[in-house]
Amino acid sequence: MTAGAFGAHGLRRRPNISAEALQAWNTASSYAVYNGLGLLLVSLHPRFSGHRFATPAIVAGGAIFSTSIMALVLARDRFKFLGPITPLGGILMIAGYVSLAI
Repeated sequence: MTAGAFGAHGLRRRPNISAEALQAWNTASSYAVYNGLGLLLVSLHPRFSGHRFATPAIVAGGAIFSTSIMALVLARDRFKFLGPITPLGGILMIAGYVSLAI
């Protein structure tokens, strides 16, 4: 939620911030919140709370996905290498959720 507030207020004041960058930041902060809620639900469910793959995959995937997008928005020139890493975080996150369904 703090990241979303920073995106809504702090980033808008930065010079040369594009609407596309603000949308990317919003996506990253939304996914961080959704994953937090998802992890809370997983931890409360007796069948899934001890899952060996799902929780670490969702945590790591969500962290890689959201933080790489945020780093690219803040300093694209310094963190260009994160561009190809972002989808890997998303894939890992999805794999964690899919493993719960299997």
